[in-house]
Amino acid sequence: MVMTASRSTVARERASLQDVRRVVVKVGTHSIATKTGRPDYRALRRLVSQLCELRKRGLEVIFVSSGAVAAGVEALGLKARPTQVNDVQMCAAVGQARFISEYENLFGAAGVKIGQVLLTHADFDDRRRAANVRRSLDHLVRAGIIPVVNENDVVADEEIKGLTFGDNDWLSSLIVKLVRADALVLLTTVDGLLDGSGRRVPSIGSIRDAMKLVHAGQKGTLSKGGMDSKLKAVKNAAQSGAHVVIANAATPHILPSIFSGRDVGTFVPGSAL
Repeated sequence: MVMTASRSTVARERASLQDVRRVVVKVGTHSIATKTGRPDYRALRRLVSQLCELRKRGLEVIFVSSGAVAAGVEALGLKARPTQVNDVQMCAAVGQARFISEYENLFGAAGVKIGQVLLTHADFDDRRRAANVRRSLDHLVRAGIIPVVNENDVVADEEIKGLTFGDNDWLSSLIVKLVRADALVLLTTVDGLLDGSGRRVPSIGSIRDAMKLVHAGQKGTLSKGGMDSKLKAVKNAAQSGAHVVIANAATPHILPSIFSGRDVGTFVPGSAL
């Protein structure tokens, strides 16, 4: 059984999401792309509309978006994701251009400016580079610009173990810590952490118990990165003091609902783990 706080405590902590200032929103590939890898334009429009609504509410939004490699696979007419590093990098270069162009059009139509930010592990491992990334992101969001962040797969070397993020869940949690964000939202293809019966777990009080629940049944799996990836990122962000919500990107008005304090997704209070 997943350890959770009392309903009144969780409701009070969720309500604090109405007062956050700086947020990181991460979306997975499967939430914004079709099975072939082609961008799902309906999903993109829905997501961008909600991000713009958050911006109009006065929130500072940093948007972490996966999907570049998958989009490149589809654009190049490949049948599957390649295994060779150079081919993956080629797909990332083509796909990233495709996604950022679509994002620019969609955000631009709403009068919101975006800036592309591509990062690697080296940007966090080196103190000087990390400080530069932090200053750049700070400057963008304070100017009302939404940074669109992704791992720089074009230069990342997947053959060197440990030098890629693998999934943007971890990248998003590192950004949360770097910019001292108040909240992290991980958007995926299911309603949050699910128990063995497929029911949504409203809140998490213990990552250890949550991991036991996930491994007990297949219905706990979340998107491409898997629940292990999600919970590792959740723990990293929550320990920095940020609230975290895992939620379904396809749920209507999911982002406004989260930041209105409603009982959606799986909620993890900051500094609780």
